[in-house]
Amino acid sequence: MSFTAALPSLLLVALALVMFGLGLSLTVQDFARLRQHPRSVLLALVLQMLVLPACAVALIVLMGVQPIYAVGLMLLAASPGGVSANLFSHLFGGNVAMNISLTAINTVLSIVSLPLIANWAIATYLQSGQVVPLQFGKVLEVVAVVMVPVVIGMVVRHHRPGFSERMGPPMKVFSALVLAAFSLIAIVKEWAALSESFSSLGPVVLLFNLVSLLAGYYLSRGAGLDKPIATAVSFEIGIHNSTLAIFVAMAVLGNLQLALPAAIYSVSMYLTATAFGFLVLRRGG
Repeated sequence: MSFTAALPSLLLVALALVMFGLGLSLTVQDFARLRQHPRSVLLALVLQMLVLPACAVALIVLMGVQPIYAVGLMLLAASPGGVSANLFSHLFGGNVAMNISLTAINTVLSIVSLPLIANWAIATYLQSGQVVPLQFGKVLEVVAVVMVPVVIGMVVRHHRPGFSERMGPPMKVFSALVLAAFSLIAIVKEWAALSESFSSLGPVVLLFNLVSLLAGYYLSRGAGLDKPIATAVSFEIGIHNSTLAIFVAMAVLGNLQLALPAAIYSVSMYLTATAFGFLVLRRGG
């Protein structure tokens, strides 16, 4: 079997391990904690489910993004917060417990919202049949690779808390390596297409990331949330699980070009999130 043929299976296994690592950091109390901050949760969910996809659509129209990359950007917009959101929130004074709780609920909700948004984007931007929409069986595949490992990780955390604590740091490193590896694969394999379209694709990805971070923070502050909670919301909706977007593009929809926005984002988000943290949060914005 060639490497290209084995790639979807490798990505599935890798993402399952990443989600298992996420599960090791979650408890049932993380979901229960959401009841203590109803306004924060409601705002974060509205931003994640409605505002970010709308912003992505606006950027696609304003910047004339090619249809195949428009679908890829919508996949990214529909992906929940990533593990890196917790790290950035910790570094810049956010409420990390809120990040963990929001990641938990957004991950659950994404098993419904991501297929809906992906199929809408395919129907809207790619009527040519270039990409086949997510069928029910494929949706179940996404559910299985996202939720089952998370639940297993939570069960392990409950019964073996010591093991979970020891595995936390190496699983975070593994997650970063998986993201880097598959982003690099997508960029290398589609280098010709990326070279032709980077002038339009690169700026729209950067703008989407910045808009996500700024909207999360300033709308939260405008709603009266304190700075640590606003910071948590900002990083939660501003740093997406691009590994999941790449998985859906490459392994589920079978199109590497769809993965390019998430691949570029997986590199650029560290720069934009760090700049945002220093320019806005450390200056008391």
